[in-house]
Amino acid sequence: MEVEIWSDVMCPFCYIGKRKFEQALQQFSHKDQVSIVWKSFQLNPDMKTIPDKNINEYLAEVKGWSLDQAQQMNDRVTAMASEVGLTYHFDKAVVANSFDAHRLIQLAKTKGLGDAAEERLFRAYFTEGLNTADHATLLELGTEIGLDATDAQSMLQSDEFTEDVQRDVYEAQQVGARGVPFFVFNRRYAVSGAQQPETFLGALNTTWQESENV
Repeated sequence: MEVEIWSDVMCPFCYIGKRKFEQALQQFSHKDQVSIVWKSFQLNPDMKTIPDKNINEYLAEVKGWSLDQAQQMNDRVTAMASEVGLTYHFDKAVVANSFDAHRLIQLAKTKGLGDAAEERLFRAYFTEGLNTADHATLLELGTEIGLDATDAQSMLQSDEFTEDVQRDVYEAQQVGARGVPFFVFNRRYAVSGAQQPETFLGALNTTWQESENV
């Protein structure tokens, strides 16, 4: 069974959804026969990287909110994250365009490290407050998960995997993804959002049963 997951590394619900899906997968009887394919999606492709501004300040500006309103909203998301064992620090999260991070994930996918890249970039962005658009940071994170430093540096200095990211974004439109996270099971069923593990488990079981009966 193949599960495709459209995600953006700057999407707080994508990290939460990843954890909830993983909880469901642990309960799934055929988890060893599930192939997970991470797909690129940009919530804000036009976002400019502003290293000295955190996401609370950015949201307050672009949404016309007060800083307190932005912090209160993100405090609620932080509480949701903590329920699945994640620690979010929005006061440290750097405003960063995610395109090059997605290219790094695409490189990682070719080495069987797609999940490791997603996990590491999520943690870098939401927990550690790292600039995930900075090439030196991406190179360090890439080598940390096992990518060859020369390969990663060469990719970052070129436009390699640009088309792969764009293809994923186009595919998202074709499968009906208007936001992320978006989970597609064998191109038959879709689950949108950071749903409860029971929802994901139901989709896994239904998809498996139908594939067995084909």
